[in-house]
Amino acid sequence: MSKKLFLLDAMALIYRAYYALIRSPRITSTGRNTNAQFGFTNALIELLNKEQPTHIAVAFDTHAPTERHSDFADYKANREDTPEDILSALPDIKRIIAGFCIPVLESDGYEADDIIGTLALEAAEQGYEVYMVTPDKDYGQLVSDRVFIYKPAYQGGKVEIMGPKEVCEKWNIGRVSQVVDILGLMGDAVDNIPGIAGVGEKTAAKLLQEYDTLENVLANAAVIKGKLGEKIRAGAEDALLSKKLATIITNVPVKFHEEDFRKCEPDRALLSEVFTELEFRTLGKRVLGEDILPAPAPAAPEPGRQTDLFEAVTVVTVTKTTVETGPDEPGSQALPLRDIGNTPHTYHLTDTAESRAALIEALLQQKACCFDTETTGTNANQVEIVGMSFAFAPGTAYYVPLPSGQEEAREILETFRPVFEKEDLLFIGQNIKYDLLVIRWYGLDIRGPLFDTMLAHYLIEPEGRRGMDVLAAQYLGYAPVSIETLIGKKGKQQGNMRDVPLEQIKEYAAEDADITLQLKAQFEPLLKEKAVEKVFYEVETPLVKVLADMEYEGVAMDVRALEEFSRKLETEIAETEASVYRQAGTRFNLSSPRQLGVVLFEHLQLEPSAKKTRTGQYATGEDVLLKLSHKHGIVADILTYRELTKLKSTYVDALPQMINPRTGRVHTSFNQAVAVTGRLSSNNPNLQNIPIRTERGREVRKAFVPRSDDFVLLSADYSQIELRIIAAISGDAEMTTAFKQKTDIHAATAARVYGIAPEDVTREMRSNAKAVNFGIIYGVSAFGLAENLGISRGEARTLIDNYFLQYPGIKTYMEDRVRFAKEHGYAETLMGRKRWLRDINSTNAVVRGFAERNAINMPIQGTAADMIKLAMIRIAREMKKAGLRSRMVLQVHDELVFDTHRDEVQVLEAIVREGMIQALPLPLGVPVEVEVGTGGNWLEAH
Repeated sequence: MSKKLFLLDAMALIYRAYYALIRSPRITSTGRNTNAQFGFTNALIELLNKEQPTHIAVAFDTHAPTERHSDFADYKANREDTPEDILSALPDIKRIIAGFCIPVLESDGYEADDIIGTLALEAAEQGYEVYMVTPDKDYGQLVSDRVFIYKPAYQGGKVEIMGPKEVCEKWNIGRVSQVVDILGLMGDAVDNIPGIAGVGEKTAAKLLQEYDTLENVLANAAVIKGKLGEKIRAGAEDALLSKKLATIITNVPVKFHEEDFRKCEPDRALLSEVFTELEFRTLGKRVLGEDILPAPAPAAPEPGRQTDLFEAVTVVTVTKTTVETGPDEPGSQALPLRDIGNTPHTYHLTDTAESRAALIEALLQQKACCFDTETTGTNANQVEIVGMSFAFAPGTAYYVPLPSGQEEAREILETFRPVFEKEDLLFIGQNIKYDLLVIRWYGLDIRGPLFDTMLAHYLIEPEGRRGMDVLAAQYLGYAPVSIETLIGKKGKQQGNMRDVPLEQIKEYAAEDADITLQLKAQFEPLLKEKAVEKVFYEVETPLVKVLADMEYEGVAMDVRALEEFSRKLETEIAETEASVYRQAGTRFNLSSPRQLGVVLFEHLQLEPSAKKTRTGQYATGEDVLLKLSHKHGIVADILTYRELTKLKSTYVDALPQMINPRTGRVHTSFNQAVAVTGRLSSNNPNLQNIPIRTERGREVRKAFVPRSDDFVLLSADYSQIELRIIAAISGDAEMTTAFKQKTDIHAATAARVYGIAPEDVTREMRSNAKAVNFGIIYGVSAFGLAENLGISRGEARTLIDNYFLQYPGIKTYMEDRVRFAKEHGYAETLMGRKRWLRDINSTNAVVRGFAERNAINMPIQGTAADMIKLAMIRIAREMKKAGLRSRMVLQVHDELVFDTHRDEVQVLEAIVREGMIQALPLPLGVPVEVEVGTGGNWLEAH
């Protein structure tokens, strides 16, 4: 077997991992961001499994200055401060590396690439194949027939391995030694290496093709004509310095002793400890084959005590190390979790008529009880109930098994009706909407108030994970029984709760109720402490029953219409595909981005400077294709092909498969505790993503129909609600007045921004103003706006500047919200919903900027979310009061859809309008408008 040495550039990989997840961060139950730890560990495991290295090491930079800093004081001076979450991740990552029995390499006065370069050349001389694991292009200078750059897969791409041929092709140079020459000429903005001002990569490559080396370019500077010659002569000194800065040092005082680098067995105990602290459950199971649960939070540090982020890890250069934990390392104080085996408890099997009667009598005496169901699956609208558990005192719970026969199960459940219908009995549950739906199919409803621990935690920590196992470990120091120990792992072979012995299911189910009851006691004071009680009790909790009703009702589908549409799409797809091949002059796999890129950029040569992705293939995303649409008719056909195929597979062919055989309707599941802004999401099907921008996309809505000929669909949609909210909470006089006067806000904005009369506003101007109106909310930049509108960056900047001149209140609002977030650490809605912004005071501008944008848009998006939720609660209440046969069935973005009896259209429309308008009156009297329509399908109604 060949000897393979992998040398990892730690910081390059850590940064990459962190930023890859910045928009959807991994936050532990204690509020730690673990993007860097998770991404790095994933990449490491992938490499170990796929490449099976015989030898391996990881190189880190140190804080000590290097020779490069002595040569050039501004070396790397333009780099942003390292994000705090990366700094705090380094001790964890070094412990993980040690856990995998891999040496950590670092040497004061040298960078990681110097260490890697030195060892790579030495190991290659000893016959090793060496892979430098990094996304850094500078390593190209070291590549040879035995030394390669190994770029790990990134965001769905593939691993890229670069040898001399690939490096030379990338730089358009003749040999790898010219990498330092080209960097000397063009510089490197990342490391603040100056190069020659005004010389870019293409010019540098051309110069080297003619003159071979940087020194030869400078020697011939006098004969190079024009401005280029002037630039070279003026920048000669910078170029020579830049080449030196870019040259990787290969005589670092480190030695390659192969036994020190040999891959060995991991330290399972250390990995288990770190994975537990970081809550890497899936990773832990993947690596160790065992369940990983989060550790309880360590005790808070003493006031004023600060810990050096690096003091917890001891690393000895070039040797495998035992990582010693310092006294203040995160998690070092964690206690072992309690579990069902070491915690006193009394769980009763309630399986006789007498024991059930006693339980019912006891429940009727309570003010609150915890309730949970065990079922045959996870789809609440299709499962059967296996049993239910109750708890009303910590450490004690009751499990009521139910027979598989429907009639017998219903008879037992019916005896509990007085409990479910007791209007002053508080029912506590974890995701209790599921349990409400399950018993609804047996003819039962819970009449009393609710307390959902999942929703409580969602408001306490919107970005945290909230599975019961995670919450129990974090807040109670307790590890519940895993469901996989009862029914096996997820997949086709997984059993269901009917297969589990009664004693086991009793312990598991009763424990669920007991632990949820204890979580309620933890969360109730936290809701008050975080000042989110109002949102919990007035918005989220009453919405649970409304959503349960909607999910139970479902919506009818016109399957025949979908089948016809599918056939039509199939024909259109074939015609579009044939047109693409005809224009391309060749057949290829149209669904392959790689093959498509070759056709567009090599065969048809639509863009000489076409960009490539990190995997080396041409970028062919929608944004790229839209920019090319004016160059060739093939591009429009490719976009059409993509739209048609996605429409067909994701919606038209999939929706009929989602119809519930019990009801003949589609029952989507609404998610209350997912989006950090408070917005509802849905799945099976995901209604939020049903396309509405194109004519073909809107056709899908035709398939959503009323339940019978006696009904029609009624759609009610908030008009420009987010703009109205920003006008109200910013207090901008001009925008507020425009809404009060019922002016077309986009036309009014265009008139003000372009400085013209409203009647002179063109359609294009209005469209541009609309993009600015909505873009401002999301912190659009001049670059982003220019890209979206296809205008110059200068024109985009003028539009934004003029916008703020005309609407100064918006600018003030944005500044105020950022200032508030910096002072308080969160952004909030009018109702008091909060989003905690941990990075709002980060010294890293990229990370801080992301938090600042959230500080601005969360109050707007979150208030819109609160508003429609309050409207749903109000409307549902009024519909019940009026005894209507009509039902609310869908919620999508700012729209509500009702399955409406024809005799009730007028009554319902009045209820809906009033409910939506009055749900959350906006400050300053900014009016709320609602557009209502009816029809024989959703498209007609909308």
